[in-house]
Amino acid sequence: MSIEQGALISQQSPLVRDSTKARKIGPSLKFDDPRHMDLWHWLVEEAYTLDDQRYEDWLETIADDVHYIMPVRVTTALGAGYTTSPGMAHWDENKYSLSRRVARFLTEHAWTEDPPSRLRHYITNVRTFETDVEDELIVESAVLLFRSRGDTNPAAYISAMREDVLRKTDEGYKLARRVIMVDESVLRTQNLAIFL
Repeated sequence: MSIEQGALISQQSPLVRDSTKARKIGPSLKFDDPRHMDLWHWLVEEAYTLDDQRYEDWLETIADDVHYIMPVRVTTALGAGYTTSPGMAHWDENKYSLSRRVARFLTEHAWTEDPPSRLRHYITNVRTFETDVEDELIVESAVLLFRSRGDTNPAAYISAMREDVLRKTDEGYKLARRVIMVDESVLRTQNLAIFL
């Protein structure tokens, strides 16, 4: 993902009207910068929350105007100028749609997660950037999701790069935008009834 691509991908969605338009400015922060350390800590805590499938707790860490998008990747010729399919996404969500997904998990109708998957989010290569919006920082990370479900299906892996906007609030940092760029054009998992 290029330095501006996350913001541009988000802005092409009809859901983005009220969400942040933050863009990176300058080089990444030093690893000992307290802001970088705070966001790295936030990502690790989020990973454990998602692994434990405490999705109601996870929703509390998300801003009301969040934009959560995972565009469909395409394989193109060198110099084509794009790597995603315009207007197509595996997920293109706001706080309401995310909360509806979580609510469904709590019913007996969530067949895709009954029995629940065993999840492990591995987070690495974290970089933090200042933005052109006050109290918002961008944090990039590489994520590898291990997912095992049932006793007979092979485990699935999803590798991706995430660009997150985290907003400082009185309640701590809140996720204001997440753009997920998967590393495969064809995902090798049974379904996407999880969060990255």
